[in-house]
Amino acid sequence: MFENEILKRIKVEGFEASDLVSMLEVPKDTEKGDIALPCFRFAKALRKSPVQIANDLKENFDDCRFLESVEAVGGYLNFKLNRVAVAKELETVLQQGENYGASKEGAGKTVCIDFSSVNIAKPFHIGHLSTTVIGGALYRIFEKLGYKVVGINHLGDWGTQFGKLIVAFHKWGNREEIEKGGVVALNKIYVKYHQEAEKDPSLDDEARAWFKRIEDGDKTALDLFYWFKEITLLEVGKIYDRLKIKFDSYDGESFYNDKMQPVLDILEQKGLLVEDNGAKIVKLDDYDMPPCLLVKADGATLYATRDLAAAYYRRATYDFTKCLYVVAYQQNLHFRQLFKVLELMDFSGYEDMEHINFGMVSLEDGSMSSREGRVVWLKDVLDQAVDKARLIISEKNPNAEDCEQIANSVGIGAVVFSALWNNRIKDIVFSFDKVLNFDGETAPYIQYTHARCCSLLRKGGEPDVLKVDYNAIANNEGYEVVKSILAFPNAIEQSAQMREPCVVSRHIVDLAEKFNRFYISNRIVDCEECERDARLLLAKVTAQTLKAGLSLLGIDAPVIM
Repeated sequence: MFENEILKRIKVEGFEASDLVSMLEVPKDTEKGDIALPCFRFAKALRKSPVQIANDLKENFDDCRFLESVEAVGGYLNFKLNRVAVAKELETVLQQGENYGASKEGAGKTVCIDFSSVNIAKPFHIGHLSTTVIGGALYRIFEKLGYKVVGINHLGDWGTQFGKLIVAFHKWGNREEIEKGGVVALNKIYVKYHQEAEKDPSLDDEARAWFKRIEDGDKTALDLFYWFKEITLLEVGKIYDRLKIKFDSYDGESFYNDKMQPVLDILEQKGLLVEDNGAKIVKLDDYDMPPCLLVKADGATLYATRDLAAAYYRRATYDFTKCLYVVAYQQNLHFRQLFKVLELMDFSGYEDMEHINFGMVSLEDGSMSSREGRVVWLKDVLDQAVDKARLIISEKNPNAEDCEQIANSVGIGAVVFSALWNNRIKDIVFSFDKVLNFDGETAPYIQYTHARCCSLLRKGGEPDVLKVDYNAIANNEGYEVVKSILAFPNAIEQSAQMREPCVVSRHIVDLAEKFNRFYISNRIVDCEECERDARLLLAKVTAQTLKAGLSLLGIDAPVIM
């Protein structure tokens, strides 16, 4: 906010506003100022010393109401903000309410986000958490910035695994057990299939035959295929509801079966499709990549073939400005190949497609495998987190109303935040103890701070903005809270630019910590009247900002805990 005021007054030939933004610094010694601009990069363009440039630019700030002082020191311009003028900006924040941090940056632009993309007949396990909550957070962040967002669940609903599942169902399952046990029961017979196929490889021949019947439109095979799909979507839908995740499209791999041939025709016409031992590939040797396999020797297509078809479909349907794929880094090569093939095809929009990769989730005793049955179901994690939250609430606030709702908000919030706190590329070793630890830099800590602010407002009443003496929150602790609140819109923008929800996560943890330091050091409800309205205003706007940040992450903000 105040950076923009400063940048408006800095005019240096050859430097755009974006260049200047990246040059601004926060001095290590806050006594020198709140913001600093090093002038060394200007020296070559202006043919002056940085010291002289800083002194010349200083003259542009004589009448800036936000500034207490401007000093030119050793080639730096050091800006000290007027704390009272800065604090008065809270009135604007209060007026904006839920719209605080929103912008029109994305007006008229569409962002497609491909995320979660569950596999049919496989339960939601902890390994699906990252793609789901990262994608959901990016959805809300881009929406906050005015973009039209299209959330796409590219279902894994095609392939020989369905033939395997049909074989498993006929040999070891029955309709009543599957209806009762749902997707967990389906996964159980799928694991059984792989155990038995190691002893009897002929099962794989049966599976391929059943999948061929699905491809050929056989009614018996298709009825089972759609039944498996219905059971899966019903159960994962419950998880999505708990995680506050929504999708605008569930078009999965099977949707693109009749859309692949036109893409293969384009590759043929451009001379890019090469036959290799009966298979069809696009050679990528010149780009230090192995070939992109699109059609197997037996005529079967692959993920890459359907992803190419999906890219053309999404471009034609949504005319996206950006198309983001929130998929683990294990698929880095796949997306490098995909984007390069699209570029070679002269696909309009290949440069607008991004792989938003993230780290893998493993168990403390090794990696997960649904084939081997080594998984932690996400439903169980959520249930245990809610149980722990319920226990803590009953101990600390036994008379709390809506205890069940609060327990759900706190428990599920803890799990979601655990996947959004670190940079997304970091690998995660899943531990119940860590996820269910509600102390420190966690969602429950932020939620508790929000509830504390709400409690202050219940006790002290709504602040009268006309009576606010901003000097009451211009002390060191109050000023840090004010600055953190006013920096919230920048955190949202940076989070979108970096495709990193953790920027928002860390910002609201920082705000919660700063408000709690202010709370400990300052009387709020039982202080002088001239101070009370200012401090209650700070509490109200802090609560508003914390709630907005949690909402972007898909986490509730209870008013009582």
